[in-house]
Amino acid sequence: MNKLVKVFLCAAVMSSIGFSANAGEFDKAIKARKAYMQVIGFQMGNLGAMAKGKAPYDAALAQGFADNILVLARMDTRALWPKGSDNVANPGMTRAKVDAWTTYPKVKEANDKLGDAAMKLAAVAGKGVDALKGAMGAVGKACGGCHKPFRAPKPKK
Repeated sequence: MNKLVKVFLCAAVMSSIGFSANAGEFDKAIKARKAYMQVIGFQMGNLGAMAKGKAPYDAALAQGFADNILVLARMDTRALWPKGSDNVANPGMTRAKVDAWTTYPKVKEANDKLGDAAMKLAAVAGKGVDALKGAMGAVGKACGGCHKPFRAPKPKK
């Protein structure tokens, strides 16, 4: 586990949401949720670049990125998802669909798959680019398993 990621996440979450969202005010939780997703995306983007040959494979960096994803996948994110922080109640602020709350067990199952895939990725990311490539697909699939059903498409400009 990367200590820097833990410190960053604690600081980002606590400064963004305080210790709880105020009733009817979800902007802080939504901002923290977006930041959390950006941190995961940053890690995945760097690993993806290595896996695709767009960046040189570096075992230590790959392992660090994978470990960070595992830490993020295991993080208790309940405070980032208060009921009512969906895209219908907060248009333009978030793309999270109401379905994330109304079909809750499904979102938890999707998150559990991310945790499982992240664990497998962390186990092999530093063992060569082929091992990294083999584990990346499951993480991407887990991310899509939540984003596709529970995230609205980007608004057209």
